[in-house]
Amino acid sequence: MKTIIQVENAPAPVGPYSQALKVDKFLFVSGQVPIDPKEGRIIAVGIVEQTGRVMENIKTILNVAGYSLSDVVQSNVYLSSMKEFVEFNNEYAKYFDKIFPVRTTVGAELIADALVEISVVAYKE
Repeated sequence: MKTIIQVENAPAPVGPYSQALKVDKFLFVSGQVPIDPKEGRIIAVGIVEQTGRVMENIKTILNVAGYSLSDVVQSNVYLSSMKEFVEFNNEYAKYFDKIFPVRTTVGAELIADALVEISVVAYKE
């Protein structure tokens, strides 16, 4: 059974997709860019700030759905420039404890002024 998760305190979808979708014990969170949910636009300028904003948006969606960052088992990361990898990686690592999710990181052209986009899959018993 699929359940759509829509969170008011996180950026709303800008296209025909769900913010998150719960399927059995899994939660699939769509790619999040660094949109400030209060402003409705990207306000962070650097990769560190943008990564933090994306992770906070993901954390909000997870929490409303009854999950946490410790439940994340996979993440897909898209960087507008792989030159930002080290700074991104340092900020990203702050959001997880000892067990990091599996991850794919690729360079990609992103919307607006986004330097990073992240989607995650979480699993909870």
